[in-house]
Amino acid sequence: MSLHNKVIVITGAGSGIGAACARAFASQGARVALIGRREPPLQALALETGGLALAGDAADGAHWTDALARIHARWGRVDGLLACAGGLGMGSALATDDTAWRAALSVNLDTAFVSARACLPDLIAQRGSMVLMASIASLAAVPEACGYVTAKHALLGLTRSLAKDFGPAGVRVNAVCPGWVRTPMADLEMQPLMAAYGEDLKAAYRRVSADVPLRRPAEPEEVAAVCRFLLSDEAAIVHGAWLAADGGATAVDVPTLAYSRLAAEAAG
Repeated sequence: MSLHNKVIVITGAGSGIGAACARAFASQGARVALIGRREPPLQALALETGGLALAGDAADGAHWTDALARIHARWGRVDGLLACAGGLGMGSALATDDTAWRAALSVNLDTAFVSARACLPDLIAQRGSMVLMASIASLAAVPEACGYVTAKHALLGLTRSLAKDFGPAGVRVNAVCPGWVRTPMADLEMQPLMAAYGEDLKAAYRRVSADVPLRRPAEPEEVAAVCRFLLSDEAAIVHGAWLAADGGATAVDVPTLAYSRLAAEAAG
């Protein structure tokens, strides 16, 4: 699954899954261009991976003009894109004002669209590939996350549209749908559970993973391994697909969970 000498652009690279992907790709010999809003973590990661830090908003076309100029000046091309920027969008529809709605769509959907549009000329020339970071919230609604769920569902539509239009040009496009992943963002989402049940972070993750078949969240490095595969030549026939990296969460038949709990109580 070598990415040796491939130039991979990663948005949302400053922390969490994006940072783990940068390290994983660099370990395979890739050259990584790191895009994110916060410059200090990008610079630190660039120093660690030998990458190029390009602080800015991935949803801003003007930023991409400058970013691609710098990437081309250093490496001459783009071979792959991982659109990993995301977040925001919490709250029901009644709790989501216009500003929050636009922010959720910008961070989760616009960043992927603008990134793809900017990189496509290079990806067509290189017969490259891209991966969009979706979520199991792309497949089913999670509570109190109207903006996030809507944008993540739309990412799968974007994946399919790009796959249909640019597959004939040799560009592969796929999506990854993680479940819970131990990241700084997910740690924050554990806080209400920790407060409500008087639990520590580890116990909160156990609680949200109680009905996941593997009974645990993913580590960022595990999701990075999936992304590395999809961007590599080993996945040459995988196109227009989404791959769940969720410990089996989406394999569970939710309406029958009560029976599983009943069986567990009887056994215990």
